Amino acid sequence: MHNQRPMLALVLNAHLPFVRKPEFPEFFEERWLFEALSETYLPLLRLFKKLESDSIPFKLSLAISPTLLSMLSDKVLADRYVKYLQKQIELGEREKERLAGDPVFAPLAAMYHTLYLRNLADFETLYGREILPAFDYYYKKGKIEILTSGATHAFLPLYQDVPEALLAQIETAIVAHRSVFGKNPQGFWLPQLGWSPAIGKILREYNIKYTIVTTRGALLGNPTPLFGSFSPVTTSDGLNVFIRDAGATKAVWSETEGYPADPVYRDFYRDIGYDLDSSYIEPYLSNSVEHGFTGFKYWAITGRTDQKRPYEPGAAAAKVLEHAHAFLEERKTTARAAGFLMKDRKPLIVCPYDAELFGHWWFEGPLFLEALFRTAARKHGPDELEFVTLTEYLRHNPENPHSTPEFSSWGEGGYAEVWLDGSNDWVHRHSHKVLERMVELAERFPNESGLRERILNQGAREALLAMTSDWPLLLRSGKSSGFAQQQIVEAVKNFNRIYEMLCANTVDTEWLTTLEKRDNLFPAINYRIFAPKR
Repeated sequence: MHNQRPMLALVLNAHLPFVRKPEFPEFFEERWLFEALSETYLPLLRLFKKLESDSIPFKLSLAISPTLLSMLSDKVLADRYVKYLQKQIELGEREKERLAGDPVFAPLAAMYHTLYLRNLADFETLYGREILPAFDYYYKKGKIEILTSGATHAFLPLYQDVPEALLAQIETAIVAHRSVFGKNPQGFWLPQLGWSPAIGKILREYNIKYTIVTTRGALLGNPTPLFGSFSPVTTSDGLNVFIRDAGATKAVWSETEGYPADPVYRDFYRDIGYDLDSSYIEPYLSNSVEHGFTGFKYWAITGRTDQKRPYEPGAAAAKVLEHAHAFLEERKTTARAAGFLMKDRKPLIVCPYDAELFGHWWFEGPLFLEALFRTAARKHGPDELEFVTLTEYLRHNPENPHSTPEFSSWGEGGYAEVWLDGSNDWVHRHSHKVLERMVELAERFPNESGLRERILNQGAREALLAMTSDWPLLLRSGKSSGFAQQQIVEAVKNFNRIYEMLCANTVDTEWLTTLEKRDNLFPAINYRIFAPKR
């Protein structure tokens, strides 16, 4: 790094809640993982491979949540993903037949058919059904940096009153990261960017170097950050905090004004799973669901109308180049303006997004990332942007202005209302009771081994699952709310059964074994993480 140019840090957060139901032959919500693999994670690896083989420099920070790590390491889910791909390929073949001779739609059917064939070849042959070593390869080469996140993506500020729960979320995450990547993470992605100063203190105790907060949380910090959002700040506990750039967020994230809303891009919501007869679609949707997303989408966004235009990949690809260019130019202009006020330090623009936006929600997203790196690689002027990872930035800028950000999140309203309103506040009464009891168990049984240690460890897993922030979010949005409610109820019920068994000094071994096989995340968990620290 020359340290002469303004810098841009792309940060993608790859996260899905833990959904694994081996007791059913297939399970519809497991498709969340399969769609993200097909449309985001495998395309990202293809992008890295392509850029590397073309000698195009690229730098990216990627947070992979512990629940996602655990699903991506799972044999049952890997087998099911292969079956899913085979079904998608079969649907592609039927679609090519159905649309044969149609000059507009036949090429689109062929495009999807090819995509799923390629995903199968990559997943089976290239990666041997394990994609994490492929991410690790780029991590070790310094092209990407991998951060961790809360163990089950809990919205951490709501659990400040149970410090043991915060410790458990953070320590379990670090252990999970280390077991996959062989080293401790430097950075920690706050689930939902939910920050409060108490969390920063614990992150530092675990030797985490940095995290990221929202613009508003930082600008309301104490004192006000000297360089606004163009430099990280260091809290009184010594944690480096990077600040999300508001302009970069709006450009890509906004549903109305952001690039993904362009009329030329593929429409996510219009899918043959709703357009075609259910008898044709049903075999490709699990659990005898009559209608649902298949991934075969033939229409462009067009505008706020039901009269959609057919999707044209060529026009979309041209638009991507235009948007990538505009994105870099706008960031450059912003950096130039900030640079005048920063004198001896070059501005940094931090762009955090959900990884699934790129490819899954915004089909052209991976092409956009490719265009960003290729465009930047061609430009070498002193005010052109240089891509960096967050650790790399800190290596060259170890001293940063002091400030401690204010409590904040990236949820609507900027605080906690998304996870705490009339539709979902009941969840926290239960999760807090579970945590109170888990802390009590860890204190009561400090040195167990054998069967009792097993049941206490499973209790710790269920307690962490009860803290998942995704379920309250779905309850509030009304999407998959029945499923979300069931996940919370199951975790609480499982935990309470474990608690009652320990109180009665009995263990139903068969039931425990079944539960361990189903909720098998965090194999190295140690229930003592919930013990109160003296």
